[in-house]
Amino acid sequence: MPAPDAPLTGRSTIAQWLDDPTGGPLLRDLLAAGGQTEQDLAPARGFTLERLVALSQGRLPQSAVDDLVRRANGGVLPAVPEETTPAGAAFTERITPGRFTGQTVIVTGAGSGIGRATASRVAREGGRVIAVDVAADRLEAFAADMSAAAPDADVVTVAGDITKAEDVERIVAAAGDRIDGLANVAGIMDDMTPLHEVTDAVWERVFAVNVDGLFRLSRAVLPVMLAAGRGSVVNVASEAGLRGSAAGLAYTASKHAVVGITKSSAYLYGASGIRVNAVAPGPVATNIQATFGSELGQQRIGAAMTTLPPVAEPEQLAASITFLLSDDGTNVSGAILPSDGAWSAQ
Repeated sequence: MPAPDAPLTGRSTIAQWLDDPTGGPLLRDLLAAGGQTEQDLAPARGFTLERLVALSQGRLPQSAVDDLVRRANGGVLPAVPEETTPAGAAFTERITPGRFTGQTVIVTGAGSGIGRATASRVAREGGRVIAVDVAADRLEAFAADMSAAAPDADVVTVAGDITKAEDVERIVAAAGDRIDGLANVAGIMDDMTPLHEVTDAVWERVFAVNVDGLFRLSRAVLPVMLAAGRGSVVNVASEAGLRGSAAGLAYTASKHAVVGITKSSAYLYGASGIRVNAVAPGPVATNIQATFGSELGQQRIGAAMTTLPPVAEPEQLAASITFLLSDDGTNVSGAILPSDGAWSAQ
């Protein structure tokens, strides 16, 4: 972490920028130009400016950050030592070698965000991973990164849409005769609309992925687990599956459905050696972007979001998911685990 008198750089946190007498006004002006205030960044105060560049998907280019740093330092762009650890890195992943050795685990949404972090962790802990995503290019990038970082990792990529029966069949075929775990991570957000404004298109699209796809893939995988007499399924729900103030109607209803699927399945398959749990994330730095398609949604949900806890990294959610997937989660079934920085405790 930079010393108190260190210059502001791209590796300084949002909090350090906002608290600085020079950097604070500059960052607030940049936010205002984009129609935002510092309150919009409250959950990300521990993130660095560099991290925001990666998360903004082009809305905050590196050139804008470089310009901000120069202006905060009298026109000079300070050098940042390569060994400097970004101050926003609050979590250190600790791999458990061999935790998934000999096991095959299917992970959906593996091309980015929580799915990618989960697939990576399972593979680095010895598991054979069937990495699934609708975006083939993201899967290719993930596989290339894994090959470089962990040459011994066993990763099979399947580009497919879990809402399509033929793609579900390809996923199960790629896994083969043994499936020890399934992480249903793939999901999409809605447009924050309340009931009277939800369009058929938004409702159908959100339920197709978040509920129907999860249902179809789980239905196809469970017979393999039943035959083996063991297995672990982890569904990614959401804070929206626990409360009504975290998203629009479609997403909220879909994640409540995920909670229901989890509880019913845990009960029905408990005597068959299959554990079924869910993780309910709070705010996470992923590729899922929330947009407001409703003035009422903006007013009501936007106000609720002022109480958000700090944004988590995907690796933090992967830690929760892999715990439940692994044998470390023994005797845990039917749980809806909030991994949300205590948001659900408010």
